Amino acid sequence: MTMLAISNDRNNPRLGLVISRKAARTAVARNRIKRLVRESFRHEQQKLGNLDIVVIGRPGIARQTNRAIAESLDKLWKKLIKTCAAC
Repeated sequence: MTMLAISNDRNNPRLGLVISRKAARTAVARNRIKRLVRESFRHEQQKLGNLDIVVIGRPGIARQTNRAIAESLDKLWKKLIKTCAAC
C-alpha cells in the first residue's frame, strides 16, 4: 500500500481510498480491503490532526491476510504520524 497525505483547513482528518481492479480482482476483495483500512483509520484518526489522506492499494494486496494488512497499516500510520509531527 501507499499512503499520501496533505494538510487541510478542517479540524479533522479525511480518508480517501483507491483500490483498483488491478490491486484486487473481485469486488468482495476490494471491499474487504476498504473495510480494513476504514477500521484502522477510525482507530488512529485522533492522532492524525488535520490531514487529507489517500490510501492506494497495490497489486497483490488481495492475497494478504487481514492480519498482514492491519500490521502494514499500523506501520504506515506510525510513519505518517511521525513525519507529520515534525512538520
